[in-house]
Amino acid sequence: MNEKYILVNDVGTTGTRAVIYDQKTNVVGEAYAELPQVFPQPGWTEQDPISIYDRCVEMTRQVFEQTGLKSADIAGMGIATQRATSMLWDRKTGEPVYNAITWQDTRAADECERINHSAFFRFLHIIGGAYQRIALVSDNLKRNSVGKLLITAAHFTVTPAMSAAHAWWMINNVPGVREKAAAGDLLFGTVDTWIVWKYTGGKVYATDFSNVSATGMYDPFSMRWSQLLLKPFGLPDGLTLPDIRETSGDFGVTEVFGEPIPIKCVVADQQAALFGEACFELGSVKCTNGTGTFVDMNTGGEPMASINKLTPLIAWKMNGKATCMMEGIISSAGSTIQWLRDNLQIISDASECEELAYSCEDTGGVYVVPAFTGLTAPYWDPYARGTVIGLTRATTKAQVVRAALESIAYQCRDIVVAMEKDTGIKVKNVKADGGASQNNFLLQFLADILDTTVERPEMLEATALGAAYFTGIASGLWKYPDDILKIHRVEREFKPDMSSDVRDRLYAGWKRAVERSKHWA
Repeated sequence: MNEKYILVNDVGTTGTRAVIYDQKTNVVGEAYAELPQVFPQPGWTEQDPISIYDRCVEMTRQVFEQTGLKSADIAGMGIATQRATSMLWDRKTGEPVYNAITWQDTRAADECERINHSAFFRFLHIIGGAYQRIALVSDNLKRNSVGKLLITAAHFTVTPAMSAAHAWWMINNVPGVREKAAAGDLLFGTVDTWIVWKYTGGKVYATDFSNVSATGMYDPFSMRWSQLLLKPFGLPDGLTLPDIRETSGDFGVTEVFGEPIPIKCVVADQQAALFGEACFELGSVKCTNGTGTFVDMNTGGEPMASINKLTPLIAWKMNGKATCMMEGIISSAGSTIQWLRDNLQIISDASECEELAYSCEDTGGVYVVPAFTGLTAPYWDPYARGTVIGLTRATTKAQVVRAALESIAYQCRDIVVAMEKDTGIKVKNVKADGGASQNNFLLQFLADILDTTVERPEMLEATALGAAYFTGIASGLWKYPDDILKIHRVEREFKPDMSSDVRDRLYAGWKRAVERSKHWA
């Protein structure tokens, strides 16, 4: 019997890749292309849905040509995508009614502000805030289902990144769209739903639990579409919503590449990375260091409410069982290094940072708070601004670079501390992936400041790998979790090597620096 392979389409914000893995998860072929973005006005960020799909097909054909494999050699296909980028299309013609509006778009900011200041939302905040203060004295009050909803309501706001805001804008601003909705001809979907629809020739209209939980249209506590989130935007208003299926399961077949290929996985990018890092146990944490940093914790079978304003999401659902997670997002990680290179021009390439950081014993008291567009979790201060503090005449370029790298680790600690408070779970180790995790200094300092082991996998692109794992499980190639744990490979472990006195002193300095950056704009 010939060996079977796994095909993955990994569709990010800036590019899409097709990857073919063998049954030991070795990459046997890979093709990548950038995805064009459209900026019609300041704050508007769009993508052409047709172009997204065409790039997927093009890269998949390219990787088949590269490897000499055919569609008959593929056991299953997985699709991992960027989250919350949304589109509407005509059920009859299959044509998009407008470009996809991405998760970075802010055009609906005024409408979101109106909703957030409505009497209903003010009431939610008051009631939720009162309950949250009471819940601080009792874990039981934080764990019951009503309590979770009230704690979440205390600080809940709608944002322009939510799919509901995207759909609202298109229905109210694109000619003819409202009429299509009224006639029942309008389909809503995120990138995954659109790609599955196209690959199956319109036979499958579905998403999965990981993607839908990131739309801001779904309640992870009750596991259903949320009227609380849809109604303020006047939805569904005739809008058709996709079927929600298990992450590792059945999404039809595609015949685009010849012999039918079963689509066995649809998954959101960060949830795929959590699975790709084999974070299967309660309390296991992964840290994806890219342009920003995404810190995610497996919280088991139920979502947990966060007093520290972290985000409860569904990580995946398999075999009738959901696994949930809590997420904290850091907006500036790799982008801080880009700032050093492109704006300050004190480095010419990101690869220089590691050597510069190791060339000095410490930062000399310098801290970089990269709040270029405000502070995200757990501070949530949009008026904070970037700060470099502690400079003296003796400060060197290397110390500023080192402080910039350290800022990524400090922000990760901020989130990990918040997660531990919210969940009552002590983090035992952290699994780091993403391009910036190539930096040895960064991961060693992360281990030091967290006082825990940090693991780096052999494959830093954990998103595609996670989708491959889900696909292989649904295709019968691997059993979960035993086979995945056997084939998951760690390239290096970073052990903490810092005294508690130094750790506490450095982190206290970071907290002081953060306070200086707040409420500036």
